Parts: sequence; C-alpha cells; structure tokens
Amino acid sequence: MFAVAGLVIGALFGAWRAKSRGGDRRDMFQYAATHAILFALIGLFVTLFIHRALA
Repeated sequence: MFAVAGLVIGALFGAWRAKSRGGDRRDMFQYAATHAILFALIGLFVTLFIHRALA
C-alpha cells in the first residue's frame, strides 16, 4: 500500500521538481521515473517494517 502511494507521490513530486527547474517534457519524465522508483522503495521498506513490527 505504501509502495503504490510512494510511486504516485514520487512521480508527481519528480515532475514538479523538473518543471520548477525549467526542464522540458523529457526532463520531467526522467525526474518523475527516478523519484517514483525511490519513493516506491522507501514505501516498500516502510510497509515491511510495519508488517514485521505488528506481527
């Protein structure tokens, strides 16, 4: 659950960050993809931590 939310939030944040730095569409896509992967991995680890803490 957190991984999917991280994926979406990371993509939106990455695209916004590239646009604010004056990037074109390709820059926005690259930043969105990179941030989506990073945030999804963080969300995955958060999910695993919570699952193990409650089990």
